[in-house]
Amino acid sequence: LAVVQELNPRDFVARENASEALIGLPNDTIVFFSDEAHFHLSGYVNKQNMRYWSRDNPRELHQRPLHSERVTVWCALSQVGIIGPWFFEENERTVSVTSARYVHMIEEFFLPTLNEMDVGDAWFQQDGATAHTARVSMAVLRQHFPGRIISLRGDLHWPPRSPDLTPCDYFLWGYLKSIVFNDRPRTLVHLKNNIRHAVANIPVDMLERVIRNFRVRLTQCIENNGRHLPDIIFKTV
Repeated sequence: LAVVQELNPRDFVARENASEALIGLPNDTIVFFSDEAHFHLSGYVNKQNMRYWSRDNPRELHQRPLHSERVTVWCALSQVGIIGPWFFEENERTVSVTSARYVHMIEEFFLPTLNEMDVGDAWFQQDGATAHTARVSMAVLRQHFPGRIISLRGDLHWPPRSPDLTPCDYFLWGYLKSIVFNDRPRTLVHLKNNIRHAVANIPVDMLERVIRNFRVRLTQCIENNGRHLPDIIFKTV
C-alpha cells in the first residue's frame, strides 16, 4: 500500500506535458531541484515497525508531544552536488517561510554558493508554494535564471501534486530522515548538526543515480499518460 496525492484529469495533462519538456532537455543539463522540509525533534517514526507481540497486553503508553520542536530545512539538489542545508530561523527560533525570507536565502546563500560551484547556465526548480512564486521571488529568480526556471509561472511549468517527480521528495528528505535521528538528538543544535553532516556526506555518484532515476520517472509518467508511477513506487530490485 502506498499513500499518494490524488490526481485529477488536469493533473494528468500537466504532468505529461512537464515530463515531455523536461526529458527534452539535453542530458548534461544541470537542474537544481529545491524544496523545504520540516524535521521534528521528536524524530521520524516508521509506523511499519510499530508492532508488538506478547502473550499479555503490556498496556504501555508511548507519549509524544503534539507540537514538538522542529527545524525547517531548505536544500537544492543536482547531479553535481547539493546546496544546503539552509535553516529558516531568526534568533535561533524556527520561522515560517515568507517571500521576504525566501528571497533573502536565495540572494545571501544560494546564489553565492552556486557561483562558487561554477556550473554554467544551470536551471532552477521549485514548487508552487506562495513564498516561492510571489512577484518579488520570481523577479529575483528571473534575473539570475533567465529562461531557465521550472516552476508555477516559470519558463517550464512544474505540475502540482507531483512529489513522485522531484528528487527532494522521492529521495532527499526520506534519506536524511533515515539517518539524522539514529543517535536520537535531544536539542535542535544537535539535530541541525546531524542534518549538515548527512548532507555533506552524500556522495556525488549517489546524486547521479538519483538524477538518472528522475529521467526514468519522466519516461514512465509519459507512458502512463500523466498518472501515478506504480512500476517505480513498487519497484523491488
